[in-house]
Amino acid sequence: MIDLKNIDDLARKLSNLVPPGLKDARADLEQNFKATLQSGLNRLDLVTREEFDVQRAVLLRTREKLDALERKLAELEARGGAPDASAH
Repeated sequence: MIDLKNIDDLARKLSNLVPPGLKDARADLEQNFKATLQSGLNRLDLVTREEFDVQRAVLLRTREKLDALERKLAELEARGGAPDASAH
């Protein structure tokens, strides 16, 4: 989920840019800015930081396993015992 605090802050900053003569419309514009920002961000294919961190950890564990298997294969090949493909 996208952090609504950041969207609120951005919408507030945008509404502060409204000329002084339109102060009456400032609150409505801020709500419109907020809704537009949320809508645009929701259409993007984004993941949460938590999801990203979980996938990063999975990838790291997979990389570690792959490295270990590559080392083991290199040791076997160095001993002259190339893996037998028919053993699978």
